[in-house]
Amino acid sequence: MTGMTNIVKTVTRIIGGVVFLFGLYIVTHGHLSPGGGFAGGTIIAGAFILLVLAYGDNIMHLRRIKEESSALENIAIFCILIMAAVGFLLGTKVFFNNFLPIGTAGQLISAGIIPLFNILIGIEVAAALFTIFLAFVIFKEEEK
Repeated sequence: MTGMTNIVKTVTRIIGGVVFLFGLYIVTHGHLSPGGGFAGGTIIAGAFILLVLAYGDNIMHLRRIKEESSALENIAIFCILIMAAVGFLLGTKVFFNNFLPIGTAGQLISAGIIPLFNILIGIEVAAALFTIFLAFVIFKEEEK
């Protein structure tokens, strides 16, 4: 996989960052508007997939990145379970208890622990989808 033309690479440099920032916006504002961790995570993964498709495998060491994204996915899931257990231990014996102050409704810093869960779910989904994509690319390269 050698990548695409210079036009595609130039457009990807411009669009890739915008797509990534839009994914971050969807993740962080998921408790206020439609969206959240899953939707934003897929958009963030799409930004990384776009970079790999445009530049090819010569820009990244795909095997190492696959291992790193898989580790990032596992760390995000572990953090979600830790936060859920903390809510269980600090709260009224309810798993995923919202133990942080709720704040003012409609503000970015509101909803207690829900924005943190959205961020962790976004990281997990982005890493999982990117890992799946890299596994397909690596499999295709090994097939040759």
